[in-house]
Amino acid sequence: MTGFINLDKEEGASSAKEVAVIKRLTNTPCGHMGTLDPMASGVLPVAIGNAARLFDFFLDKRKTYIATFRFGADSDTLDTTGNLRENAGKVPDISQISSVLSEFIGEIDQIPPKYSAKNISGQRGYQLARAGIEFELSPKKVNIYTLKLLKQISLDSFSFEIECGGGTYIRSIARDIAIRLNTVAVMSALVRTQSGIFKIDNAVKSKNLTAENIKNFIIPTQDVLPYQSITPCKTDAKKLFNGLSVKCGEPDGIYKIFDTDGSFYGLAEVTQSVLKVRKKLC
Repeated sequence: MTGFINLDKEEGASSAKEVAVIKRLTNTPCGHMGTLDPMASGVLPVAIGNAARLFDFFLDKRKTYIATFRFGADSDTLDTTGNLRENAGKVPDISQISSVLSEFIGEIDQIPPKYSAKNISGQRGYQLARAGIEFELSPKKVNIYTLKLLKQISLDSFSFEIECGGGTYIRSIARDIAIRLNTVAVMSALVRTQSGIFKIDNAVKSKNLTAENIKNFIIPTQDVLPYQSITPCKTDAKKLFNGLSVKCGEPDGIYKIFDTDGSFYGLAEVTQSVLKVRKKLC
């Protein structure tokens, strides 16, 4: 069994726990493509079987979130799950927030939260932070494509729609907007509405999956991949599927490769008119 489940992760559940449900129902190794913190909900693509080999192809996929930022409060985790300090700063108005948002669009330097899975000398940031060990994280380049203030939802809370590249920390955006406005803020809610081609509109909750119906929700691996297709002739297919390369007239790039009977085999790459299989996914 192989392919993807477009899972709608429940708020409060860990990504690993949600993946474990799919693993149990399919009796197949599984992995998720981009973790969500327990407090977050929304789109969590889960790869089943050999589809998990595609992890590297999902690292830079665009993701869209609806986030709630609460201004005037501070926390060691940058969200409301940590040690929260109330009335720690002023609450800006909509016009003040809107006036600085353009500064956070494009390729920017972002410092990850200390409570994160960042690796620091062999240990995770959250492990060091929980142990009270002081450390600093270096800024990293991230891409934020759109950052929209949707509405004010309470005296101190505002909702935002954010489209960004992989590796972006939404909690850090809350912190950085607040710093720009000489105050503090935390993330109080987060929903991922899209990850690559996966959208929340057709995502399924794990509680609605059973061993009997799960096959109905498995998306074939080839349907997830945004590449052109190649079907070699029988002679070339035999060479390719035995690890050899063949001449090819297609432009350089990644392709979905199919066997001569029309079945999906995996991913191949053309480099300087030479075709070679990169990953077997069937």
